[in-house]
Amino acid sequence: MISLAHLDHHLLTAHMVMHLLIMTVAAPLIFFAVRSSLMRWRPQIAFCWMAGTLTVLFWHVPAVFELALESPPWHRLELASFFVAGVLFWWPVIQLHPRSGWSVPVYLFLASLPCDALSAFLVFCGHVVYRPYLSAGNGPFGLSPLDDQVLAGALMWVTVTFAYLIPALLLTARLLSSERTRTSEVGIG
Repeated sequence: MISLAHLDHHLLTAHMVMHLLIMTVAAPLIFFAVRSSLMRWRPQIAFCWMAGTLTVLFWHVPAVFELALESPPWHRLELASFFVAGVLFWWPVIQLHPRSGWSVPVYLFLASLPCDALSAFLVFCGHVVYRPYLSAGNGPFGLSPLDDQVLAGALMWVTVTFAYLIPALLLTARLLSSERTRTSEVGIG
């Protein structure tokens, strides 16, 4: 059986799956598991946004991306930084403070924009951005390097959009519901 870690060096899509699993699945699940011990610390929402956004953008700079792909210690650092950035990113969402109001849905919407831009670039740029994937030729699934990049970009685009905007919609519904309840209570009283 071919593992995701093995495919990581042959398919950008596999590499993207690893990043997405770390930031959108593992980080929030582990945060949920240990959040009671971390409840006292309340990092600024802007810091959390910057940590998540800048980490994603930094590791997708071609020279940095290629360094991590070619060097196991740098690759481990990349994966660890995605995990830490993922925990920080999800902190304001999971640790909702009663006074956070509309800031968290707006935070999630704004966080999707840089990922959307990066994803769109990977999908529509028309050339392979990361040189190591050029030498892979047609990958294990017969994808050309450019098709692999387009698939990876589309996967990132769709996954991040759903992972960020579904919680934003749920929080928005909850906020609208509580506002409607307060409005009706004021109207009754």
